[in-house]
Amino acid sequence: MAPDGRCWDCGAAQPSFRSRLETTAAGGAAGVSDRGLRRGANADAMGVVAAGGWTVGVVCDGVSMSPRSDRAALVAAQVGASVAAARLREGRLPEIALDDAVGRAGRAVAALAASADAAPACTYVAAAVGAGGVWVSWVGDSRAYWLPDEGPGFALTEDDTGAHDALSAWLGADAGDLEGRARSYRPSGPGRLLLCTDGLWRYLSSAEELRAAVPRRRPGSAADGPLRADGGLLADARGLVRHALDAGGHDNVTALLIPVDGCAGRGCAGADSG
Repeated sequence: MAPDGRCWDCGAAQPSFRSRLETTAAGGAAGVSDRGLRRGANADAMGVVAAGGWTVGVVCDGVSMSPRSDRAALVAAQVGASVAAARLREGRLPEIALDDAVGRAGRAVAALAASADAAPACTYVAAAVGAGGVWVSWVGDSRAYWLPDEGPGFALTEDDTGAHDALSAWLGADAGDLEGRARSYRPSGPGRLLLCTDGLWRYLSSAEELRAAVPRRRPGSAADGPLRADGGLLADARGLVRHALDAGGHDNVTALLIPVDGCAGRGCAGADSG
């Protein structure tokens, strides 16, 4: 099998490649990506990097009608996470770091195209989490949700879709002018940021449903690390993926959770859209 999970002889994707992946990062972020029960290969991908006081996460979903969509998602996740982390280490503003990252990820996916008619494609959602709050950017219908420990949660992204829920934006050589969207949020208390693909949110589409599928954290508990007594955010991500599989697992499913401490003081809470 070649490094990209394809047969050296015929180029066909091998079913076992990347069928189940789990990842953790310093600070407690954790994610799980699973092939699901009906797909021959996992065309989802995720990346998470701790960069100083920042945690960067990226989740991508290969567009099923495009060739080598698994490769597109993997390249976009790796490039997006590494570029955003590098920009944050340089002291760039998080919105600038994420904008640079989606641009680089888009160009990297476009470079995979053999021709205009054979263009790998994927969706993309990325986040930068630090002491000042949460910043997200996205292209397509992979989503980010704010799941607070207390109070109502909500989606931070809006799907790029048109009639019949068809994608209207994606990364790839045939995507046209790339116009990633962005949003920031400064929570007043702790919680979790979830990045996920439609393999999860088609079963759990609201923040309330998603929060109900993972255990609430006890106020004042050391709940952010993946090694806490109940398994931490890795256990939570496994629980979300297990819910999707138990509900049918019709698609690849990826859930990446990043802990958020929240902030204190006047003027701390608020959201801005871009």
